[in-house]
Amino acid sequence: MRQTLDYLKETPSQTAGPYVHIGLAPGAAGFEIYKNELGWDIAGPHAAGERIRIEGSVIDGMGSPIKDVLLEAWQANAAGTYAHPEAGGTVEDGFRGWGRVITDFETGEWGFDTIKPGSVTDGTVGVMAPHISLWFVARGVNIGLHTRLYFDDEQDANAGDPILNLIEWEKRRKTLIAQRTERDGKTVYRFDIKLQGEDETVFFDI
Repeated sequence: MRQTLDYLKETPSQTAGPYVHIGLAPGAAGFEIYKNELGWDIAGPHAAGERIRIEGSVIDGMGSPIKDVLLEAWQANAAGTYAHPEAGGTVEDGFRGWGRVITDFETGEWGFDTIKPGSVTDGTVGVMAPHISLWFVARGVNIGLHTRLYFDDEQDANAGDPILNLIEWEKRRKTLIAQRTERDGKTVYRFDIKLQGEDETVFFDI
């Protein structure tokens, strides 16, 4: 006999915080569980290419930084190869191409060290400009949001990128471009993610 489940109610949605840090980034939350944390340097010491730092914040609709964001990043190495067995190439010893960071609880700033990725050839869409894929959750964000970070000094590559060219308005495309600066002799790219309002960052349905 088939039993009806009509009496069951939909489970209420929940946001990611505040305990997401304890489970996914325990070191940053003050719990020394793992010998090696998952990711403030996602390239490792042996990766070829230009060493860079990525910094930014996630801005809410009122213009304030969100201070409990957990962010993950994926990227190729300088040769455009991902650290994945199906990537079709080899990467340097220790290169993960993936990392997980959280925002500073006081300032809302996040950041990580890496190398600048190369262009990636994809069999379905063609050659993609150097970029870093980002995913993040936070209190008040019910579903993790995906976006991409491109580099402002890769204008020719950006102009031909098939994903950027899916975005019709140039003003919207600019929300995916990180700005290059120099600090203490080190290259730093600034990338602020805006959840709402003017200059809202483009997010992807993946």
